[in-house]
Amino acid sequence: MNQSHSMNSSERQAVRKANEERTVKFPDGTQVPAIGQGTWRMGERPGEKEKEVKALQLGLELGMTLLDTAEMYGEGGAEEVTGEAIRGIRDQVFLVSKVYPHHAGRKSLRKACENSLQRLGTDYLDLYLLHWRGNIPLQETVDGMEELRKEGKIARWGVSNFDTDEMKELWACDGGSRCATNQVLYHLGSRGIEYDLLPWMRKEGIPLMAYCPIAQGGLLRQELTTHPTVQSIADAHDVSPIQLILAWSIRNGDVIAIPKAVQQNHVLDNAKAASIRLSEKQLAQLDQAFPPPDRKVGLDIV
Repeated sequence: MNQSHSMNSSERQAVRKANEERTVKFPDGTQVPAIGQGTWRMGERPGEKEKEVKALQLGLELGMTLLDTAEMYGEGGAEEVTGEAIRGIRDQVFLVSKVYPHHAGRKSLRKACENSLQRLGTDYLDLYLLHWRGNIPLQETVDGMEELRKEGKIARWGVSNFDTDEMKELWACDGGSRCATNQVLYHLGSRGIEYDLLPWMRKEGIPLMAYCPIAQGGLLRQELTTHPTVQSIADAHDVSPIQLILAWSIRNGDVIAIPKAVQQNHVLDNAKAASIRLSEKQLAQLDQAFPPPDRKVGLDIV
């Protein structure tokens, strides 16, 4: 079993190099690490803040330099944690935040963005996402995002929790095809997007961001990590089942996975997954154990 929490400095350098080399490209050519860091549920307990900041900083040291947060997480608390983690090294980080749907109107969007920037201690976001679809017309949100982009408050924008029909509706908006990504739930046990959403995004040349790429805790994650096929392939690579599942999510080069970790050994394990390459045979075995969809299924949302 992998003992990554006891890595020495040369091993850490190798892990960082693997993360720097395993990248995904946005439509404008910007490359980011295939494995970033999520912050959901951070910033909710003041007593945990120091631990959370250190976890993110360790991930940054290991090359997981994409940080994903949202105004919703801890009602701004996760952004404050993230801001502390990147203080003094903002230019080395690809920073992502998300806006509530009810803040996605033209005027409220600017205010929400400025509030996020203040909590993060920066003057721009690399990527700003609409967290999920709300009642505000998409065209109004697109217009607001484009204004923020032209003003330099955001470098690019995208959406989250959009299914194929919603992406097509977005594309029909004036400027809608400037959307840089769609962030959705995706992991080995939840492959519904492979039927039509992922192929559509590939056709349009935009990468997917996968949240909960190792599934949430509980029965589903237990089912995945204890499956004989997952365990045998993990053993073959001398990694944990969770590392294998994370490596699976980035297998095709156009998915950015954003696992969250607060324990230092979990951060190290996530970072090490970038160096795992699965063979065609192993991928076929995982397809057999967890078949891709053969029909349209509803978008999984947490």
